[in-house]
Amino acid sequence: MVSASDEAPVTQLLARARAGDAQALGAAYSAVYEELKHAARSQLRRMRDAFQTTALVHEAYLKLAGGAPLAALDRNHLLALSARAMRQVLVDDARARKADKRGGGQEALTLTASLGNGDAAAVEVLALDELLASLHRVDERAAQIVELRYFGGYSETEIAAMLGISDRTLRRDWRRARAFLLAELGT
Repeated sequence: MVSASDEAPVTQLLARARAGDAQALGAAYSAVYEELKHAARSQLRRMRDAFQTTALVHEAYLKLAGGAPLAALDRNHLLALSARAMRQVLVDDARARKADKRGGGQEALTLTASLGNGDAAAVEVLALDELLASLHRVDERAAQIVELRYFGGYSETEIAAMLGISDRTLRRDWRRARAFLLAELGT
């Protein structure tokens, strides 16, 4: 858990970044860098993906820093946006690997060939991304909880604090999200 004294500098840096200070976003990201590496490491370990932890964190930063202006309001919001960016990086990577299988000069994958760890992880990430999009249309907060748990690697207590809800509400939403995902999977 992060103390209020740790959160204040990140919040101030994010306010400066929203005001146009180019270096402030980098400083805010540096302040949460170790947390992000921990989240990425646990995610990649669970997926058995070949993606490197540091590369995932850096790619997520590039997604946040490029394009649209940053909307993060505080440390928790930055961590949540970073988890979403990690998800997007992994989904993009999985799609690219899947596209390579269809015509990237690779040997064709047959029905009898087994999927390697990276290929299986790519399929898993793409399937989860589709399920999360469906869940997001039904229950946005439940989708955010799944995203933070699965892609961010955060505990229930950390997620409840990030979202400003009680642990009990989080557990109820988590059960509802799991039930939805299992029903969609047909399990």
